[in-house]
Amino acid sequence: MPETLTAQFDALHAERLRSWDPDKLRRNVEQRAALVAAFDPARIVAVGDRLEPFSLELSTGETVTLDRLTSRGPVALVFFRFAGCPACNIALPHYDRTLRPFLDAAGIALVGVSPHLPETGLSEIEARHGLGFPVAADRGNALARRLGIAFTPHDDPPVPQGDSHWIGALTGTGSWELPQPAVILIDADHVVRFVDVSPDWLRRTEADTVIAAVRHRAQAA
Repeated sequence: MPETLTAQFDALHAERLRSWDPDKLRRNVEQRAALVAAFDPARIVAVGDRLEPFSLELSTGETVTLDRLTSRGPVALVFFRFAGCPACNIALPHYDRTLRPFLDAAGIALVGVSPHLPETGLSEIEARHGLGFPVAADRGNALARRLGIAFTPHDDPPVPQGDSHWIGALTGTGSWELPQPAVILIDADHVVRFVDVSPDWLRRTEADTVIAAVRHRAQAA
């Protein structure tokens, strides 16, 4: 059986306990805890909501609309933070190995979504892992905001000057705003059929959870 995301993230955190500067580790843990404490499920998109049209930009720069994403059936959107995010570099290839084959067989497209822009290196995560699904940019976190999953750090860290690799430069927002990791399944009628949001970015939706939800929906249909 493939190792779970939880186990892989636990191993990542254990390595940080051994190797990170204590103050950096403390800030990381506190930030994640603050996001969990502030999370309000009532403020995010819900199962049964019908989504208004939106568009995303593939890593190639090509624009894709909601209509196009669902033209052949449902689509599962996996929101991630940015191409250099260590946890995202665990989660996306894991989904490619464990979730994408099932979704392909079920006629469900899989798309990774991040505010990281094509022109600042979004495609790096796609190429790094040879992903079998596309990644797309949510420019300005427009869709993440509509879905209620965008966040900024509670401690308001200073904005770096002249650093082309910091989050605000990669996303073009000039801010620390990112989406909370999430998996959202949208059917061909643009109705949300599954939502799971992870305010702690080291606790993400397991592939088995999505697979079970899809199978349950198929049995109930």
